[in-house]
Amino acid sequence: MTDSTAADSMAADSIAADSTMAAGQRLARLEELERSATLDDALAFFDACPAVAVDDMLGAWRGGGLATDHPMDGMLEATGWHGKRFDSVDAVHPLIFGTRPKLFSVNPALLPMKAAVSLTPLLENRTVSALSARVLRLARTTKPAARLRPVEYRGVVTATMSYDALPINDHFRKVDDDTVIGAMDFRAIDRPFLFTLRRETA
Repeated sequence: MTDSTAADSMAADSIAADSTMAAGQRLARLEELERSATLDDALAFFDACPAVAVDDMLGAWRGGGLATDHPMDGMLEATGWHGKRFDSVDAVHPLIFGTRPKLFSVNPALLPMKAAVSLTPLLENRTVSALSARVLRLARTTKPAARLRPVEYRGVVTATMSYDALPINDHFRKVDDDTVIGAMDFRAIDRPFLFTLRRETA
């Protein structure tokens, strides 16, 4: 067996072992990645998590970014992103902002996503991030802006949120019953943005 073949075999064995992790082990691993992660580490974890059924995504979820040196790292949090709400498979609010009890949904069609990504470093300035958060209120909507469908991604069919007005799919994998890891596949960026969703119970 060559060195490369042996390495491939070891990697396959590692992935197989990860795929049998219990939910508690997956959650512990996710918490490690939230403290520090590379894109390769995060994607390896994503691939090791099982698929999510579409109906299991229904409800309200609190979101958070998973920093992997992606151009969008920190962008959503800096502008006050709260999470996502799935009222039904055809009525999804992908961008919920604000704090309880004053949450509001934003219309993604009104957001210049490519420009926003390029300006992410400026959001480290508190004045800029506060101004951006105020501007988002001008894009408020009560209408859903995405749908849920089962879609194949990285070799697995899983629950996926597709934006109505943007070339973006968010693919989900199950960490435990109340936690998922998401991979945002945006046509304008050559690598996925990783994030988490935790189910809200109140």
